[in-house]
Order: sequence, then C-alpha cells, then structure tokens
Amino acid sequence: MAAPDPYATLGVARTASQDEIHRAYRALAKEHHPDLNPGNALAEERFKNVSVAHDVLSDPERRGRFDRGEINATGLEQPTSAFYRDFAETDPERRYSRRRPSATQGPSQSWDPGDLNDLLNSLFDDPASRPGGARARRGRDVSSFLDVGFLDALRGASQRVEVPGGRVLDIKIAPGTPDGQTLRLRGQGGAGSHGGAPGDALITIRVGSHPFFRRSGQDLRLDLPISLPEAVLGGAVTVPTPGGPVSVRLAPYSESGTTLRLRQRGVPAWGGDAAGDLLATLRVVIGPADAALETFLRAWTPEPPLTPRQAMETPHD
Repeated sequence: MAAPDPYATLGVARTASQDEIHRAYRALAKEHHPDLNPGNALAEERFKNVSVAHDVLSDPERRGRFDRGEINATGLEQPTSAFYRDFAETDPERRYSRRRPSATQGPSQSWDPGDLNDLLNSLFDDPASRPGGARARRGRDVSSFLDVGFLDALRGASQRVEVPGGRVLDIKIAPGTPDGQTLRLRGQGGAGSHGGAPGDALITIRVGSHPFFRRSGQDLRLDLPISLPEAVLGGAVTVPTPGGPVSVRLAPYSESGTTLRLRQRGVPAWGGDAAGDLLATLRVVIGPADAALETFLRAWTPEPPLTPRQAMETPHD
C-alpha cells in the first residue's frame, strides 16, 4: 500500500510555509503520541505517518525532491522504467519501430521471437529475470524512544540511545527540541540485502516535566510566588529562567494573577520559530500564621473600602 501524501497527513496545503508545517506536526504528534494513547494501534500508526511526513517536508531539499516526484512519500527514490527511457526519449519516427521489419530492411533486421522477452523484461524491469539479478533491497527502518530531561531539551544536549539490534548511538539534541519530535539517523537501521542501502533509525523524543516550568509553544510559563509585603510595597524579586536567575522589579500593589513577560527568556529558536518569552504569573503567598498581622488586620479599615467580589454580586443574564 502506498504511503499517504505527506501534505494530506499533516493537513497543510502544498504551498504551506515551513513554519506552518512545523506547527501542524507538533500539534498532531502531541495528539497521537503513543504515550498519550496507550494500546491505541490507530493512534500509533497515525503518529508514525505524521513523523514520516514531517521528515520529508521539514527539509526544504527533500521537500523539493518530493514535489518533483524524485522521491516518494516515505523519502525513498522513485522507481523508473527502463522501457520508458529506451522508447519514450527516442526519435518519434523510431519510437516503436525498432523491432518491426520494413521494405528497406535486410534480413539482419527481421523480427526475432527472442526480442519479445527482451521487451517484456525491459517493460517490467525485473532484476530477478537478468543474470545474477537478485534484487537489492533497502534495510528496514527501526524505531526507538529517547527520554530527555526538560532543561536538556531546552538547552540542547548530547545523549546516548540504544536502537533495536543492540547498537548504542550518540546523538545531539538541538536546543528547543519539542516533545514528540522524531529524529532520523540515516543508515543506522536494519542492514540492506543484495547490496541495498541500510535503513534509518527513527528516534522519538519524549521530554520530561519540570517542577515549575511549563512549555507553551515557544513560550515558557511559571507561577512566581511573592510575599504579601512584596505585593504591596513592590521591589526587586528574583525570577528563575532556564539560563539562570533574573532580577525583576515589581510595581507596588501588584495583584495576584498579574503576568510578567521576560522577553526571549523562553524556548530557544527552533525549526524556524523565534525564541520565545518567559511568562511569570504572580501568586501572593500569605505565609504561616502571624499574630501581629492578624491584630493589624482586625484594626485596619481600608480607605476606600475593599470590595473584591462586587462584580460577582451584580446579577448577570
């Protein structure tokens, strides 16, 4: 069965930009990832098809070759017909007359019954029908998973992976690599037969979680705890980032839920996407019981009076 068209697999137009292809792949890979669909054979097959389609279209050179019909939907060379080359590219007057005798041809040009076998062999281009003609077969692709730490995927790292067959390979994780990304290691799969090329190793990256960072596309999000005095009085607070802590100044009376944006402190540039931002959402922490604070609040009357739930008390249709 022929592999599905990679554009249709990713749900993008043939004129799609590289960014659109990357975004479509990331969304589909996350949706159909085997870890999120345990025991679902259909999702696993869909995930494999999405990975192969992205491998073909994410490389502009390979994408161009596919668009020109030089490789198929799995990235393999398209078969060509020797019969077509021999006849379709010849002079139109001779294209189909090579075996046909004419009034001007001598006995040496008469039809030879053996020519029929030659013609059929060239038409079907069956290597097994020629002397020593064992067909060269490409080795099979092998698949494996690689678990990568959250910060290693963000910053980039070198890591070892064992592929089916027992071989151990050292691979590089590019900075910004997303969860579900499949790396193709060419020639590292199963051995070919009869002189065929080896297959490839397909390594799917599984990115672990982090105690406080969360990835959202190219941005990172975190909840930033701040004390009551910091929220009321403002001042400098330290914000953790993948590249190290950064000092940020809070405005006085910063509300819980306020989000600070630290430009280009998120996911590094990857796959045509620019570096993202770090979005830190403030969460006011009251802290342990404090008798002095309780005494103060009982005697304190804010001016004007504080009515934080006033909007919720107004009837709405």
